[in-house]
Amino acid sequence: MTALRPERESGAPYEGAAESGPPYGQQPYGGTGAWHEGQEWSGYQYPGDGSGGQTAEQSYGQTQQAQQQPYDATAVLPSYDDPAPASSYGPPAPRDGSRPMTPPVDDETVALRAADVGAARRAAERDSTTASAPAPGGRAARRKAARRHGRHGNGPQTAEKAAETASEAPRSRMEARRAARAQKPSGTVLVSRLVGELFITTGVVMLLFVTYQLWWSNVRAHQEAGSAAKHLQQDWANGRREPGEFAPGQGFAILHIPKLDVVAPIAEGTSKTKVLDKGMVGHYGEGTLKTAMPDAKTGNFGLAGHRNTHGEPFRYINRLKPGDPIVVETQDKYFVYKMTSILPTTSPSNTSVLDAIPKGSGFTAPGRYITLTTCTPEFTSTYRMIVWGKMVEERPRSKGKPDALIS
Repeated sequence: MTALRPERESGAPYEGAAESGPPYGQQPYGGTGAWHEGQEWSGYQYPGDGSGGQTAEQSYGQTQQAQQQPYDATAVLPSYDDPAPASSYGPPAPRDGSRPMTPPVDDETVALRAADVGAARRAAERDSTTASAPAPGGRAARRKAARRHGRHGNGPQTAEKAAETASEAPRSRMEARRAARAQKPSGTVLVSRLVGELFITTGVVMLLFVTYQLWWSNVRAHQEAGSAAKHLQQDWANGRREPGEFAPGQGFAILHIPKLDVVAPIAEGTSKTKVLDKGMVGHYGEGTLKTAMPDAKTGNFGLAGHRNTHGEPFRYINRLKPGDPIVVETQDKYFVYKMTSILPTTSPSNTSVLDAIPKGSGFTAPGRYITLTTCTPEFTSTYRMIVWGKMVEERPRSKGKPDALIS
């Protein structure tokens, strides 16, 4: 209990109260509104004219009636800053006009309330300061706290502060050096990058090489072979005569395989660079592998060509069947052969297939034969494939093309 103040003990009027009102303190025994010994308590009695004040039930009824009155929007509510007269607070005045007892104003209670408001305000300020203050500890702790607040949805300000904290520069020179060293790639990383670049470069080079071999070499060979065949036909049409002996790489005839849609010039020799890689078919006409020409009375006319890449004129000679025509066109005549047999695989050193009576062909007597040789399997040069044919017609150009080239 707080001790009573002197002015309350003496019965003096409370400071700020009306002088005409009853004094604040102990009421005189037997005064108006006082409780007498032996009197039955019937609720709070408002001071009145002596005939008895209002009871609590009557006061409650009047309050309910006042609350049911329509709301007056023009009424001005009292402000907390402007003190109102004591009569504006507390219970309503009695009907007889006498002054009601004014409830005392407790300075101590007001002070406690003000203290509570100030404490609440200070607590709110402390909460806001704590929320905006950085987390204790180092940068790692602050970043962790910022990420934790961001995950729990504490608002965009927390995420912004976390981003600012993450982008802060090192606080010391040592930390700056460590950060710079951490950003530099290590030796292992550099070596792995170099190896990866070498592999990528090697793969690109190999891809370009394969593209050249399988596609571009054929394009170039077809262009060169077509140009050679065109010039040869133009020379024949102009009546230009060629000698019976031809220089290596010189074209002198055109090979037709109608079933395979092959039209390729025939040049002297089997040089890879001068003849075969240019898309032409080479004639075995040099050294120990020299074979007969088509106009010879007997002999074996031997030819060689690529099966893959560089025009690949002999790629599908394995599809030929006995009786399929093979035509050799020269300046004066057409020589028509019929396919007779095939040797799917043989050694590259088996030159007996080019003999006048080739071994393995099935021929037993001298005659006018043709031999086609190429590499096998495809895209390799491990073995050789051999196809033989026998001449069935020798037709002068003056009689026109043979039936094999017309149909």
